[in-house]
Amino acid sequence: MLKSSLLSGAALVACFVYATGASAAATDATPKKKAAVHHTHRVAAKGPSAAEEMAAEVAALKAQVEALKEAQAAQAAQSQQTDAQLASMKTELTQAQATAQAAQTQLAEQIQTIPGAVQTQVAQQIDKVKPKTDGIYYKGVKITPGGFVALETVFRSHNEGSDIGSTYSGIPMPNVVSGHTSEERFSARQSRVSLLAQGDVSKTIHLTGYVESDFLGGALTANSNESNSYQPRIRHFFGAIDWDQPWGGIEFLGGQTWSLLTLDGYGITPRSEVTPLTIDAQYVVGFTWARQPQMRVVFNYDKQLWFAVSVENPQTTFYSTGKFNPGVSVVDTIPGGAEFPGSGTTYALSLNKYPDVVGKAVLEENPDGHKLHLEAYGILRSFYDRLTAGGTTGNQNVLGGGFGGAAIFGLVPGVLDLQASGLVGKGIGRYGSGQLPDVSFDTNGNIHPVQESQILLGAIGHVGANLDIYAYAGEERQQAQNYGTSSIYNGVGSLYLNNAGCDLEGSSICGNSTHYEDMLAFGFWHRVYSGKFGKVQWGMQYTHEERHLFPGYGATGQGPVTFNAAPLAREDMFLTSFRYYPF
Repeated sequence: MLKSSLLSGAALVACFVYATGASAAATDATPKKKAAVHHTHRVAAKGPSAAEEMAAEVAALKAQVEALKEAQAAQAAQSQQTDAQLASMKTELTQAQATAQAAQTQLAEQIQTIPGAVQTQVAQQIDKVKPKTDGIYYKGVKITPGGFVALETVFRSHNEGSDIGSTYSGIPMPNVVSGHTSEERFSARQSRVSLLAQGDVSKTIHLTGYVESDFLGGALTANSNESNSYQPRIRHFFGAIDWDQPWGGIEFLGGQTWSLLTLDGYGITPRSEVTPLTIDAQYVVGFTWARQPQMRVVFNYDKQLWFAVSVENPQTTFYSTGKFNPGVSVVDTIPGGAEFPGSGTTYALSLNKYPDVVGKAVLEENPDGHKLHLEAYGILRSFYDRLTAGGTTGNQNVLGGGFGGAAIFGLVPGVLDLQASGLVGKGIGRYGSGQLPDVSFDTNGNIHPVQESQILLGAIGHVGANLDIYAYAGEERQQAQNYGTSSIYNGVGSLYLNNAGCDLEGSSICGNSTHYEDMLAFGFWHRVYSGKFGKVQWGMQYTHEERHLFPGYGATGQGPVTFNAAPLAREDMFLTSFRYYPF
């Protein structure tokens, strides 16, 4: 429009100038006619007249106007072409958006058909690329704090004088005062603190360090028997290195953690152990475990078949009547020295020559979506002392050990899990929650590992996402060893021990040892909150235990009396717990 207006204006100006010039020429022509005639030859010699020049200028302007009109027409045509191209692009874009939306809808429908196991793998891969906000990062090392704050209570029908961890082998018999008094305690000592450090040296080499502690140690009673409860009480303190290989992987672990005998939840992987869900810190009778220093090597084939061997800190628990033949004496323990509870305490260090050696194999399967975890394991132990007999003094070393297995089966995936574990052998007592003795002696001072069995059955139900219900049944049992005569005798479960006063309060005649312990435990955990501010849960547990003694005899100077030859003690416990997990 602008160019068209300019062309029109230029044409009007040209016409105006032309008209003005013609008028002026006409006005001047009359008075000067003669002069013009007189000089005709001279004007002709000078070139075109003013009129001719004006005509030439008008022609040039017309040519420019035509050129401008042609340029305007060309630009209009180009503009129309551009508008057409834009319209085409908009159409193509609309079609592309529609195609993308249809593809996204189809992908969402396909995802819904992916099996649950694959969905889990996809979620895990997504988690790997999510921003790392679940830990503290320092020089490439991920540091994750953990633990919980606990307030717990325990009521016992008979007084064990224990905190939140029960003494199953020490349930009092009716002949002592504590067998007639109950026990109620509040405790926060099972609260825990932990720190996990993880670093990836490369795609195939991974480092882990872990420390976990609680407050259940007792300075004068701390020992190496099962939980290594020295102060400050270290539950776990270890480092591990993993080498991933195309065929599987290799792991080395060094430090204090669960014994390799402890049931694992997946393969043979640290921090995946399956401990009973009990509130009681001693767990449940029949549970095979220890937390102790060790060195461990693990091999796995395709994360399905696992093999491991560990060498672990040794410690022996003894049973002895202290009755030996003349000239026989045994030294099997020494008072604690530096860094251990010293003399005058209730604890002494056993003499040890070799570490405990544990081997384990694990198979992971998933038949028809049901988790199946199978374990087979064995342990080799050494029992060592200093014996004087017949005028000769020397060291004796006797081997013991056992074998066992465990299984976890997802009967109803995500709803009901079943588990079973067991260990049988000679000299395995300290690896059970019931803490039966490992060895005893004959009247000549010779070491005899005690034949024993441990078994635990469990069921865990998951009611929705926030409620777990559990039930356990366990037993630990040992066989009798009858050495000597009625005057000089030794061994676990000797028939020459007098049980006549076990049911009589104030009597000291109750001498025999524990034959077996049975336990039933039921409870639940309810998570009332789980989110970015941590987790809050509470639980309750009921436990019934029976401690049965070996049969013994009973007599007085007046002849036989009526008594319970194989007395027992019963314990009923009710426990509660409130825990906050901030991390």
